[in-house]
Amino acid sequence: MLVLVFAALADLADLALPQRCLGCGTKGPRLCGTCLDPVPARRMPRPAPDGLPECWSAADYTGAVREAIVAYKERGQTTLAHPLATALAFTACHALAFTAGHAAADRPATPLGDRLATPLGDRPATPVAVAVVPVPSARRALRSRGHDPVGRLAALAVRQLAAFGHRAELWPALGQARQVGDQAGLSATQRAANLAASLRVTPAAKARPAAPVLLVDDIVTTGSTLAEAARTLRVHGVDVLLAVTVAATRRRSCNPLRSH
Repeated sequence: MLVLVFAALADLADLALPQRCLGCGTKGPRLCGTCLDPVPARRMPRPAPDGLPECWSAADYTGAVREAIVAYKERGQTTLAHPLATALAFTACHALAFTAGHAAADRPATPLGDRLATPLGDRPATPVAVAVVPVPSARRALRSRGHDPVGRLAALAVRQLAAFGHRAELWPALGQARQVGDQAGLSATQRAANLAASLRVTPAAKARPAAPVLLVDDIVTTGSTLAEAARTLRVHGVDVLLAVTVAATRRRSCNPLRSH
């Protein structure tokens, strides 16, 4: 309950104060379309951990996007959830289209404002049924931040995916099985060991969906967290289709759908 109260108060404070883009300083949204500018791409860590599903992200974890994610997660600037979730849904639509064989690499560029308002311009050629599963944050992180950043992004992205024609449902099935150490400064091997058996399918999760799962997180670095989340779901017989994040660190390979 306190988490919800904090998030609501943060939203009101953001709305009451004059807004400028944290990237370029222009008056208006906290993250303008020019600074966000999502570039959907398969951004895989290199090397990728075993079990990591194909991973797509909207942008590199640099510049204004990095500033926005940090401000959203750590400073309670929750109005940033909306542009970040739009970038997440935009990327998920492209990833699903590409996976279904309907990639639009040669589509003429759409003005950025139009792309962010309606990410694909029209409904997908082949609607896809997916269950969106957010990667859970550690309990202590939720307490210290006062909100659930990835859970909120996932919920907003589900609404947008449904609006774009996909049959999307939110399935917050994963929870922490045990406490994990701080990931900062750990190598890929150390992160994998730190996260092993750290997640579980919670008793509160409703019946397993028939649709395959789209895993979502804010950032992919080594891929260890997403790989562990996918492993946990697969143990329970769940089909994990893709992973989608807002941003990816540069420790990866990249296959963009369009040039930078």
